[in-house]
Amino acid sequence: MTMEKAMERIPGFNGLSRDETEKILSISILKKARKKEIIFSDGEVGEGFFAVLRGRVRVYKMSEEGREVILHVCGPGDHFGQVSMFAGKNYPAWAQAMSDSKLLLFPRRAFLDLLSREPQIAMSMMSGLSSKMRELTLQVESLALKEVPGRLASYLIMLAEEKKSPGSLHLDIPKWQLASVLGTTPETLSRIFSDMTDRGLIDLDRRDVTLLDHTALKELAEHGRFYDVRTPKK
Repeated sequence: MTMEKAMERIPGFNGLSRDETEKILSISILKKARKKEIIFSDGEVGEGFFAVLRGRVRVYKMSEEGREVILHVCGPGDHFGQVSMFAGKNYPAWAQAMSDSKLLLFPRRAFLDLLSREPQIAMSMMSGLSSKMRELTLQVESLALKEVPGRLASYLIMLAEEKKSPGSLHLDIPKWQLASVLGTTPETLSRIFSDMTDRGLIDLDRRDVTLLDHTALKELAEHGRFYDVRTPKK
């Protein structure tokens, strides 16, 4: 895949002309991160923002008790570190490669200088970025306002839609990290997975999930509790 094609997958960049894309690529820096490599740390001076071309990156915070709270899991086409870019502040979280990854770094000073010279690029980017922000806001609200079974059902439906694979999906992250994303414990998550399997909603084989009853999953995502969901007859 060419760099231009890769840029088309990144919200905010996918509506740019070829000339605009080439100008942005001219100031970008290609970086590679090995699995478990720290890309930036909480409080580190922000050098710019990143886009994922290949691999997975998790963005997380550490609580005072030393507990890890995952904020985002970024895959190809996602970007992270924008706060330091536009607010001129230090990175507010940690970022770590979950697998060998290829990233594009957009240095803050060079990127802002480009936007000041080429304001039409900023206008072109705003539509794509605002659309992505609306999508993320809806996802956060969906996950935050539900009980854990509803959060997991919403997450599985969302992941299947993202991967355009309505019948089955592969969990990109270990279950203990998924528990952190959903704001629960690994033990609770395992119990809910078992409940979903027993009720015929899903079939689980390690990190491979088959969605068996889409209607019941959507009802669970909406109501958030198992007792609000019809149990399929055996």
